[in-house]
Amino acid sequence: MIWGITLILLSIIAVPSLILSKKPNAKELLEKVEPYQGWIGLVFCFWGVWGIITAVLNLNWLSIAPIWWVTLLVGNIVSAALGFMLGSGLINKLFLSKNEAAKAKAEELRQKIAPKQGKLGIVGIIVGIWMIVASFMWTVA
Repeated sequence: MIWGITLILLSIIAVPSLILSKKPNAKELLEKVEPYQGWIGLVFCFWGVWGIITAVLNLNWLSIAPIWWVTLLVGNIVSAALGFMLGSGLINKLFLSKNEAAKAKAEELRQKIAPKQGKLGIVGIIVGIWMIVASFMWTVA
């Protein structure tokens, strides 16, 4: 459940225009979070990559709980992508500053993902809600 909540919060931070069109008074809150966006993105990028690795290492879940495995994989892909988008500046500064080729590749990847950021944010919200609902369904069963 906590993972679903954090995915929703990440998605909201990543798609501020979507939120501001619905709630204009949310601008102050988003401005308070803005200085920390890089660190939030960095943490979620690594968390998402670790989740993708976990999903691949647990392929046997496909026979036991295929819906949960797909949810885990999709949620972690969205988390890694949105985290990369939010934390790309900090990632370049901390990890890629000495390697210009890697820095250029990272910027190229960011340019490819950037137009899909809104859609990824919406998918993140949907998957996050699904994870919360699913966690309640599995604890009751």
